[in-house]
Amino acid sequence: MVVKPLDFAVRGRKALLQPAIKSRGKEYLRIIYGPEYTAPENLERLRQRGLSTKRSLALREFALGVEGMERFVRGEPLRRVHECVFGVLALESEPVDPRL
Repeated sequence: MVVKPLDFAVRGRKALLQPAIKSRGKEYLRIIYGPEYTAPENLERLRQRGLSTKRSLALREFALGVEGMERFVRGEPLRRVHECVFGVLALESEPVDPRL
């Protein structure tokens, strides 16, 4: 399940909030992390992972997507829209744990 805020873009105390959060069930997580992922030592290891990098990437991709749409709606040249698209593609090549 993907949980999204009611409003399109939500601003928190400091900045934009993450545009969506994936919520996965136990059986799906068992496929991703293995049958013993619920063992206490494995759960503790999973809790210690840094999620700030993934969250930051999601926010930057979202901002670039919004900028690209705004450029398109304003009728800017297609190359200006593609700048945002290429920016998102570049961000997707960042080394981040894909299981997050």
